[in-house]
Amino acid sequence: MLKIENLSYRYGLRKPPVLSNFSLEIEQGGIYGLLGPNGAGKSTLLYLITGTLLPDTGTVYYHGQNTRFRLPSTLADIMLVPEEVELPGMKLSAYIEARSVFYPNFDRDILERCLSAFGMEYNIRLNALSMGQKKKVYMSFALACNTPVLLMDEPTNGLDIPGKSAFRRLCAELMTDERIMIISTHQVRDLEQLLDHVLIMNERNIVFDSSIDEVQRRLSFARNVGTLVRDRALYWQPAPGGYDVMLPNTDDDETTVNLELLFDYALKYHDRLNQIFDKQTETSL
Repeated sequence: MLKIENLSYRYGLRKPPVLSNFSLEIEQGGIYGLLGPNGAGKSTLLYLITGTLLPDTGTVYYHGQNTRFRLPSTLADIMLVPEEVELPGMKLSAYIEARSVFYPNFDRDILERCLSAFGMEYNIRLNALSMGQKKKVYMSFALACNTPVLLMDEPTNGLDIPGKSAFRRLCAELMTDERIMIISTHQVRDLEQLLDHVLIMNERNIVFDSSIDEVQRRLSFARNVGTLVRDRALYWQPAPGGYDVMLPNTDDDETTVNLELLFDYALKYHDRLNQIFDKQTETSL
């Protein structure tokens, strides 16, 4: 489990805080979508979790250990895929041999499976790859390391359509009850059917935190509806042929979560959104 307590961080004394008194608990067995506008602190949070950045105040615990100390046992369990991947000028085979020894759960079969899914070969030279190809190779390595915690910062940026499809399929197949995956992204439509949990950040903190199952119990979503449905909606946006809407779920029907609508509503009206969830939670008790 990851436990974050009262975390604060700023880039320089004269800069405003990126995170302020930030607290969060993340349980095993879930794929978490970390959403937020530019500058909300998503990437900073991921680097603070790994201990690559050190907080001004507060602590990140992984199974009770403070990650800022970057103990070998912690580093072997937490993998970060950055938004921009830089790889050395060597063959992939040599890179794997050099780095895989630091990850005791590394699985070569998973590596080959991922490379195949992304259409990449094992014996390639890394500095000859495009940005998207580098992403595919590094993603394959990260998944093959089989770490209990996998953090991914904008993983679908630079991927082509087949690559995005392969990414979703591999994450779903390789997810286990013992793992945590946190995916920071702006590409919400790439992940709508992959996530188990959604975290929305704004104003240096979490403004919404819920499982996808809970969102589906509380809210209903529909696409391309007319004005009669729109007028009953909590929130709506124009769409080709009508409106995309978010409504209270009064019929216990499970609909696919429209993350764009949920995200926009949470940023503008997070107090209202959380009140809906709090009231319905109290009613069910």
